[in-house]
Order: sequence, then C-alpha cells, then structure tokens
Amino acid sequence: MPGRTITRADLSEAVYQRLGLSRTESAELVELVIREICDCLEKGETVKLSSFGSFVVREKSERIGRNPKTGVEVPITPRRVMVFKASNVLKSRINGVDAADERE
Repeated sequence: MPGRTITRADLSEAVYQRLGLSRTESAELVELVIREICDCLEKGETVKLSSFGSFVVREKSERIGRNPKTGVEVPITPRRVMVFKASNVLKSRINGVDAADERE
C-alpha cells in the first residue's frame, strides 16, 4: 500500500502544530536539523537517531561492472554511498508490533 510522500513543508507544519513555534521558526528548525545531518554525513560521520535508525557512509572500492545490454565490462570508480539502517524499534512500529510484545 503506497503512502504519501512527506516533504520538508509537511515536517515544518508538524513542528508548527505541535510546538507552537511560528511557521518561519518551524521551517528554520527543520532546515537546521536536515543541514546538520547532511554536514555530518558529508564528513563521513555516522548519524544515529535513537529509536529511529542510523545513517552510515560507506566507502566502495573500484570494481568491474558489466553493461547489462551489451555485456561489456566497465570499471566502476570508487565512491561513497549512504545507507540507512532502521532501528529495531522502528522496524517493530512499521510491522505493527509493540516493542514490549517483542521482548516476551
């Protein structure tokens, strides 16, 4: 079942509704948090958000790939990739399992 996409504006509106900040302050707060996460990842740092998950930057070395259409081998340059690993708490929430039920 596809859900809707949550945007920065949606996050800002949620902050506005729940915290009572002005809409401008809410938007600035969301931007600040996103910018801080991006800056940390750019430096290669891991960003861990408790009960949510971790954003990890991994180094991929050079390797040989293959063009699926032609079968020709081509070198794939080394690069950094970002992966997200969901916490067990988030996985349980997504699957509709209460964390207390899972411990029993």
